[in-house]
Amino acid sequence: MLTRVLEPEVMDTPDEAAAYDRMDHAEVNRRFVTDLLTAAASQRVDLASVEVLDLGTGTALIPIELCQRMPTTRVRAVDAAASMLELAAARVKQSGMTDRIRLERVDAKRLPYIDGQFAAVISNSIVHHLSEPAGALAEAARVTAPGGLVFFRDLLRPADRATLEQIVNTYAADADEQQRRLFADSLHAALSVAEVRELVAALAFDPQAVTQTSDRHWTWAAVN
Repeated sequence: MLTRVLEPEVMDTPDEAAAYDRMDHAEVNRRFVTDLLTAAASQRVDLASVEVLDLGTGTALIPIELCQRMPTTRVRAVDAAASMLELAAARVKQSGMTDRIRLERVDAKRLPYIDGQFAAVISNSIVHHLSEPAGALAEAARVTAPGGLVFFRDLLRPADRATLEQIVNTYAADADEQQRRLFADSLHAALSVAEVRELVAALAFDPQAVTQTSDRHWTWAAVN
């Protein structure tokens, strides 16, 4: 297994935010929302007419996708990066979802919300940005309502450099050099399934709820 190499916790330069926003996340976002809705249905968690918290929302593409598919769901979409949120505001306005998606600049490790405030807490690709992810996972569990859903997905650290390069070449073949570098750095900063299982077990969740769900992703889906 490659040694984890941390990347900056917050992508908060206009250049980094723009490079991220130019990447094609459409299929990954659709799959995330599809799997989220499947998990919610299997756990009998109703996401209609409730507020969902999205941690590390980036440019808010997943909240937009979720609201397009769930016409009464509301999302509190938060990120620590002002540059990301500026692009997110434009995306949300363009989608016509300003009345249902609320953007806030928030540190996922110190959430300003009360216990059990949200019916679901979701996140795509925040964990690999955090040097100590345990605090953010604990906060996510804290603000999820009893019986609510915690749904996290992130990149999976490859076993070796050759596998990392293969994944970059497969999924970022048409990306520019900056985007390829950002993707490679994110893979190198990601956690293994075993490492995530250890984190959720420390929070008294079933570690087996963390599974590898693609050649480059793990997913944690659990009822609080």
